[in-house]
Amino acid sequence: MSGQKLLRQLILPDLAATKKFAGRLAPLLKIRDVVALDGSLGAGKTEICRAIIHALGYRGEVPSPTFNLLQIYQSTGQAPPVWHMDLYRLNRPEEAFELGIEDGFDMALSLIEWPSKLGRYLPPGFLTLRLDIMADGCTRKLTIVGGPEWAARLENGHFDD
Repeated sequence: MSGQKLLRQLILPDLAATKKFAGRLAPLLKIRDVVALDGSLGAGKTEICRAIIHALGYRGEVPSPTFNLLQIYQSTGQAPPVWHMDLYRLNRPEEAFELGIEDGFDMALSLIEWPSKLGRYLPPGFLTLRLDIMADGCTRKLTIVGGPEWAARLENGHFDD
């Protein structure tokens, strides 16, 4: 996508590091943001979504939306509502509209696992979080890609310490 560039790469050695990353990213997220989580099966996409949702203040269970495709979390305090989507089981991008995703794009923070399943319907200006499993099977490399707006927003996120 035009204007998208590598913003940073982080090594997440364990779940605690993933939660720390989510805790720093969550306050930067707002309504109409789309975060596209990419990576192979078992890379940790759902764990990052779960950690972001908890960092935004949601205290209940955060199940994977693999089978129902969508979980909606209502706003808690100042946090935006969250639409957590797992599109792995979609056969065609148009099937996502049966979920009402356009409403989520307009009135919530959208966390999308398997964003490539949306094809051309993925809205512009999204942030990509790409997770790769390292050789030890536990450590993850997180690659963050986004446009200039995301570069500015993430600049002061203190992700490197």
